Amino acid sequence: MFNNKILKNEEAASLKLRSLYSSFGYSRFKMSKFEEYDLYVKNKDFLISDGIITFTDTNGKLLALKPDVTLSIIKNSTDDGGTKKLYYDENVYRISGDSKSFKEITQTGLECIGNVTPYDECEVLSLALESLATIDENFILDISHAGLVNALLDTLSIGSDTRKKIISALRSKSSDALASLYEENEIDQNALTVANKLIANYKSSASLLSAFKGLGAQEELESFISILTAAEKLGFAKKINVDFSIVNDRSYYSGVIFKGYVKGIPSEVLSGGRYDKLMKKMDKNSSAIGFAVYLDLLERHGTCKNEFDYDYVLTDIEGIDAADVIAKVKELSCGGKAVAVMGEIPKGVTCREVISLLKGEK
Repeated sequence: MFNNKILKNEEAASLKLRSLYSSFGYSRFKMSKFEEYDLYVKNKDFLISDGIITFTDTNGKLLALKPDVTLSIIKNSTDDGGTKKLYYDENVYRISGDSKSFKEITQTGLECIGNVTPYDECEVLSLALESLATIDENFILDISHAGLVNALLDTLSIGSDTRKKIISALRSKSSDALASLYEENEIDQNALTVANKLIANYKSSASLLSAFKGLGAQEELESFISILTAAEKLGFAKKINVDFSIVNDRSYYSGVIFKGYVKGIPSEVLSGGRYDKLMKKMDKNSSAIGFAVYLDLLERHGTCKNEFDYDYVLTDIEGIDAADVIAKVKELSCGGKAVAVMGEIPKGVTCREVISLLKGEK
């Protein structure tokens, strides 16, 4: 039997997530460690980290150690009219949030590419929620909808510069910034009302529908409501927070956007969304939605120092047949116990019990 106790947090999470995604029919995607640097430099805004490790190949081509998997999956996808559901468990190379230095990191996630249906959107969001629940029961998913935000802003009589200022206010959730735009006559009362509604947070699909009903963008609103309603029916109503301040990367995302957080980690451990615009930028006609789980952030999550270094320490093995000692270790280690064989216990090493094989005493 495999001992789960020896797994690091990120290793245990990776195994559970791979099992989860496979159970929903997602196939594993494997890729090379290297990609042409050009792929990443053209899409740097999509990457979680700006740092990219590059080197020149033997043929003179500039290559990069992959900092992301999604871009490689898109690059290798085909517009054949079908839908591909893929998950990955890959090592990526980027600047770690903790150390601020380059690190090899295990990143797990999934992508649904092709003819993405409303069901597919709900499925991916539910798997994102299940992924967070797998990591820690104390989690929250902040969710937004780029299509709804953009459609609502399109209904307003504002110029491009004013639009940028409103988006900046949304990101910082600054009602004061919006009030200043109104006082300076950059926006009218209708624009102020819409923008203030976007700044607020919503805890349910019902409250969202009530707030935005009649403001326009009906198609985008209904799409968003259907995704939220499905998640609520699956028991995640208290785990979702609608937050339209998640409006960054709007040049790539076209629909739902989300970021997941767990207790004890200050930054998001999961992020994703629907990125049809990125597909188009990479000359693909398909749609796509997916997310990534940043397993490097789980290294110290939920960890605590063991009470003892070992459960048992075997001493006084002189004259005891080696096979008998090994058999005793195997006997005692059943159930995940840690057993060490030592002639003398070093200073500072602790254990639950010391067993002398020579004397047969504890």
